[in-house]
Parts: sequence; C-alpha cells; structure tokens
Amino acid sequence: MSYKQHFSRFFASAPKGKLHFAAHSHHYWPDVSFEAHKQAWLDAAASADDKWGKIMETVFPEAQGHIARVLGLPDPRSIAFAPNTHELVVRLCSCIERAPVRVLTTGSEFLSFARQSARFEEAGQMQVTRIPTEPFESFADRFLEAARGGGYDLVYVSNVFYDSGFVFDRLTDLADAVRDDECLIAIDGYHSFLAVPTDLGPVAERMFFLAGGYKYAMSGEGVCFMHCPPGYGERPVNTGWFAGFGALTGASGTDVAYSAGGFRFQGATIDVTPIYRMNAVMRLLADLGLTVEAIHAHVAKLQHRAIDRLTAHPLASLPIGSLLPPAEIEQRGHFLTFRTDRAEQLQARLAELGVATDYRRDRLRFGFAIYHDEADVDALAGRLAQL
Repeated sequence: MSYKQHFSRFFASAPKGKLHFAAHSHHYWPDVSFEAHKQAWLDAAASADDKWGKIMETVFPEAQGHIARVLGLPDPRSIAFAPNTHELVVRLCSCIERAPVRVLTTGSEFLSFARQSARFEEAGQMQVTRIPTEPFESFADRFLEAARGGGYDLVYVSNVFYDSGFVFDRLTDLADAVRDDECLIAIDGYHSFLAVPTDLGPVAERMFFLAGGYKYAMSGEGVCFMHCPPGYGERPVNTGWFAGFGALTGASGTDVAYSAGGFRFQGATIDVTPIYRMNAVMRLLADLGLTVEAIHAHVAKLQHRAIDRLTAHPLASLPIGSLLPPAEIEQRGHFLTFRTDRAEQLQARLAELGVATDYRRDRLRFGFAIYHDEADVDALAGRLAQL
C-alpha cells in the first residue's frame, strides 16, 4: 500500500521512471499543500497588513496544536517557529550568558548544530565534548554516563542521527541524568518528527525539542519549530520583535519584555506560507487516520523488504555488512545508510539509473516514505543490481 494519489503533483512533475528515494532529504509534498500555498497568498491579498491578526489568532495556534498532538505535549503554546533550526539553535545558545559555554553533544549532529558549535569553539565561546555514536550498541549508556558527570551548560543530542538513522530514544533517562537544573537539554528531532513515534509528555517540562517541515512533515522549507519548556531559557539574548507579542513578562529592572510560553523564542517577521502548508498536511493525515505509528510501520515494512532483497542478492558495491546501524538493530529512522568509500560515485551512478539518493561523506542514504510501496522497493532492487 502507498499513498501516491495524494502526491500526484510531484509525481507528475518528476521525470518519467524516476524513483525518489531521498525522502529523508527533500520529502515530496502532498497535493493539499499546493492549495494551502495559494491560500496564504489570497489571505495576504484580502487582508494586507491586517493578516497578522488571523495569523496570530488562527494559523500559528493551529500549527502549534498539530505539533503538540503529534509529540504528546501538554501545552501547544510551548511551540516557537522559525524559518530554520539554525536560527533556533543560535537563539537557544544565547540564553547561556557565560563563556565559554560548556556543551555535551555527539560527533554525529546535523550541520545546523555541528557547524555552529564548531565555529563557536574556534572563537573560544564554547567548550565542546563530543561522544562518538559508534559503537551504536553502547552509545546510549556512554552518553548518559557523560551527562551524569555534569559540568555542562547545554546537552544537545539527536533523536535520530542524520548520518546513520540510529535512534536515541532514552529521553527520560537523559532528563534524570542531567542533575544540574541550570543546564539546558535540547533534542534534535528533525529526522524523527512524524517518522519515529515520539512522546515528549514525560519530559516536556525539562527538554527543548527542535524539528521542521522539510523532511517527514512534508511541508517544505521555511517551517521549523522548537518546543520550549517553561522555566528554561526565559530571556534569549538573540531576540526579535515577534518575541514581544502576547502576554508580556519582564524581568525586574529591564526594559525588554518577553511573551509567555514558547513565543519568547520567536524571531522577527517571517514568511508564514510554509505554516499554511504544514497545517494542510496535518489535516490530511488526520483525515486519512495516518498516525505516526502507522507511517512508521509502513516505512519499516518497506525497509525490511529492501534489506531482505540485498541479503538474498548481495551486491559487491553495497554489501549488507556496510549498513548503519547494523541490520540486527531494527529500530532506525526512515532511511537506510550504507558506509562506503564510493558513496559519491554510487550516488552519481544511481542518479544515471533514475534513482534519487544522497550521500554525506562516506555514507550513502536511501530515504523511504508513505508514497512508496512494495513495487517501488522491488524496482529499486532491480536498479541496484545494475551497479
């Protein structure tokens, strides 16, 4: 089973015969997002300057409600929006008014955090401890042990690692491990949101959670968000005028006041069209009864089929032993990652064969989605055989 019919515009625009196995990078958008995109324009035309009333009272709250429902958050108002997670990362770091900022993270974070933290480190503004994700079997215990050691201002870790698909889901254990109430804890959920079932309810009062619409939320670029727990990072130094909307709270002896809830992390004027798209996609999923659990089960079934095909018909250029994490670790994100020193060449060759994938350094990645079915996996296996 697949849901191709809901992505007809993207399929109609793609080259004939193309197999899009890069959903972990740029996920196809459902058709409903096209109408939502137009609606954003029409609302702007009808209301001009007055559109912000509707956006603040209707568009933002609807999106906050959808996100809170998916993640099991108790209060939708804890959600802040930004065009990208990098903006949210920098704003979060600005809450820590000491130098250098002491950070515990991993060696496998996505560039939105990895590049910025490395540059902060070069500038003497950060002191970063990076725990290797491999070996995967021991990662969680090693990371939690480091967190228990304390001495950090920020703990930042992915829910699903972009360079392997490995899942770190011991969030409650992490909240317990960080004993310093001044330390901020942030989870990068970009590769897990709407892919891997995630219940933030038990840790909603303690952890930040960042994600966005470019991947499995199927909403395109420009709509990222962060869940902001109450009592942590109350006054970001990096702040925009949107952070002053709503019920304002100030600190004694200061002139800069902040909105209550997650809006204290808002920036400045943004394009809200992507949020219209996200709302439309979320409504579609609700109408179809497609929960995160159902989406994950669909994709996991297809991944197992692909792994079975590669096991039964081994490829010298892509041996099953190069799969990350190893095949015996069944829980993974919605992409299969193979470690190979020929990743760039294989990605280019697959493109010639009409298969869209991507690579990061020595990692070749295949992304799966609800618009795939068993026939697509079999077609992929046939083209892989041509390698």
